[in-house]
Amino acid sequence: MKAKNVKKIIIFLSIFIELIQAFLLHAQPSEPTGRRLRTIVEEKFSDQSVIIGATTGSWAFGTYTGEIMDREFSYVTPENDFKQWRIHPDPGTWNAVEPDKWVQHIVDNNQVLRMHCPISPQCSNWAKNDARTAEELETNMREFLKAVCERYNGKSGFEYMDVVNETIVNGKWHHNKPGLDWECPWYKIGVDSDNNQTPLYIKMAFEIAQQYAPDIKLIYNHHGSLSRMDDWQLIAETVNYLRNLGLRVDGIGWQAHIDNGWATPENLNRLRMIIDRAHNNNLEFHITEASVWLRNGVSETLFDEQAATYRAILEVLLEKRSTGKVGWNTWHIDDGHGWKTEYYPSLFDADYTAKPAYYSIQEALENVVPSKVIEPEKKTLIKTFKLDQNYPNPFNPITEIKFVLKKSGHISLVIYNLLGEKIETLLDGYCQADEYSTRWNGYGMPGGIYIYRLQGEYFSETKKMILMQ
Repeated sequence: MKAKNVKKIIIFLSIFIELIQAFLLHAQPSEPTGRRLRTIVEEKFSDQSVIIGATTGSWAFGTYTGEIMDREFSYVTPENDFKQWRIHPDPGTWNAVEPDKWVQHIVDNNQVLRMHCPISPQCSNWAKNDARTAEELETNMREFLKAVCERYNGKSGFEYMDVVNETIVNGKWHHNKPGLDWECPWYKIGVDSDNNQTPLYIKMAFEIAQQYAPDIKLIYNHHGSLSRMDDWQLIAETVNYLRNLGLRVDGIGWQAHIDNGWATPENLNRLRMIIDRAHNNNLEFHITEASVWLRNGVSETLFDEQAATYRAILEVLLEKRSTGKVGWNTWHIDDGHGWKTEYYPSLFDADYTAKPAYYSIQEALENVVPSKVIEPEKKTLIKTFKLDQNYPNPFNPITEIKFVLKKSGHISLVIYNLLGEKIETLLDGYCQADEYSTRWNGYGMPGGIYIYRLQGEYFSETKKMILMQ
């Protein structure tokens, strides 16, 4: 054979080998054994009492990270695409390129989405600049949240939104700090005059979300340890404060960034208590950012312990699905991408192979007995009570409040002022299913807007009324 032909063959073989290597490098990673997580969820929880999700960015579309997300999850959370620093980094700049990519993507993949766009420390450096005034911050905040709500409300699959996030640190309000730090600059806007001196930005954020995103469920998200029960008590009081103002809060979220081995009986019981409190107040409960960190390296034993930690937490959620809706969202898909990958928190490794953590989630879901209609009494109560607008309204000094119960239970009817302070309890006791009418005499009270709240075991509704003096 001539040397010239030999050279051609060698070149051809080299190119062929490179093509084979490239194919192997980019070949589709093998799927885990067993059923896909979203398939299990769709079968076991057709009543939507449980949703299981994952987080990444639009950058992942068309990559293996994105393929795993779409293959495994019907509930997704864009990590950074909806944050203020991405969409509205300063008063003169707007960018909707990344968030807009999700609109068609979730339709194509039959997914629901939670917008992680809270008013929180995840804001622009412009907002954190110490020179910003309260007035500038309020304008910037209102413009951003209003624009996001108007743009995505009503879009198919846009079901949830984190309205505020990381509002409390160690039992106290997260506030502004000098420089550009992990801070909440919105605190500079001011505080209300209620007992907790609630930051005004929290009320403003829920007002804007309620007005411009009526089709989206509103979540109060929190980053903190379950051992800080003072945090959770302040959150509970803040939700009541917001509801007493006639504002809607639909769920509580917990950013569960925890260390391997966290799932002790004591911690799991704290989790049960937090979920019970949420469900008893007609709030969904979501683990919005699930992480289990391996801070001391990796080994087969540590991966198994990580899997057991993930599973124990999910099993508590599944246990509580009969009292209200629960959600679980991993903040990581694979160990090759995302936040703090040096701690190996993901369900898949850097080569996109399922880890023991994945199979622990799969097994926990498979072991659940499919539910029929979940929480029938709760749903019946929600559908079968009616609170009427008071009459006359405005009034001076007496007005009548009517409501209808079609199921017996313990009921309270309470009058509040706009500061959330209790003025008078009109009713607090067990009521039979019936039509009711009561009167409130505002004689001696200052004129203005008051709020009345009807609350039962599984429902709460507020309305406003005006006392003329």
